[in-house]
Amino acid sequence: MPIEHRYTGRSRDLGGGFRVRRLLPGHPRQGVGPFVFFDHFGPITVRPEDDFDIRPHPHIGLATVTYLFEGAIVHRDSLGHVQRIEPGAINWMTAGRGIVHSERRPPDLADAPYTSHGLQLWVALPRTEEECVPSFVHTSAASLPRWTEGGNTLRLLVGSAFGRASPVATLMPTLYVDVCAQAGATLTLAASLGERAVYPIDRDLVVDGVTVPAQTMALLADAADAAVSAPAGARYVVIGGAPLDGHRFMWWNYVSSRRERIDEAKLAWSAQTMGHVPGETGFVPLPER
Repeated sequence: MPIEHRYTGRSRDLGGGFRVRRLLPGHPRQGVGPFVFFDHFGPITVRPEDDFDIRPHPHIGLATVTYLFEGAIVHRDSLGHVQRIEPGAINWMTAGRGIVHSERRPPDLADAPYTSHGLQLWVALPRTEEECVPSFVHTSAASLPRWTEGGNTLRLLVGSAFGRASPVATLMPTLYVDVCAQAGATLTLAASLGERAVYPIDRDLVVDGVTVPAQTMALLADAADAAVSAPAGARYVVIGGAPLDGHRFMWWNYVSSRRERIDEAKLAWSAQTMGHVPGETGFVPLPER
């Protein structure tokens, strides 16, 4: 079978009625390549009265990867970075031993409705890099490879594929591609790309004759190439890369190969010793569970 498993996702409320579809972590595989977390939010109309801002909160042992289809977000972190995120760009924040950040509505969008739509993924860091120095890198849409072939318009967000390479630096082989397919277009995903999954954003796909409904993630079989077609046209992403080097414990915003490290991070956040975002006063408290 070309598809090893399907993830249908589950709805989660991040606060204030802002809901996401969460596809990863999953079972039987925790993730796909180094990706261990996958949230799809929107499209949703954000109105002036809505409170969808995400206050300062911590991360360890992972990198957050934010990508927008519509709208804008302002990222602020405890390293002092302030960055507006817009469609087509990649925000890569490496938490390592610990970082704190917030994600808020841009001031220029405060008084008018706008559409918010995008993805936030987490990449688990290699065991040897889990406690690395935190960092943040923003890569503009114009800096990412973009081309058209066979009725598909592709943007290579992260990794190397199709004879091209993204400028986004990673700590292990990682693949992330945004595809806009015309009706009837087909794209071959080679087995040599590593672990692979496809996620149709808006319309159904067909993988080697098997239908993948919109907003369902299909984990592809490792040993064979796969032909992905869009009978009615579709936008979809491909994620994957090298297999993760072992199981990860995940709790709230923390990822680690050691359960005790997560317990340490819980205490650090409760004591507010993980850092502070300049200009921010509030924060998300440690969950009770």
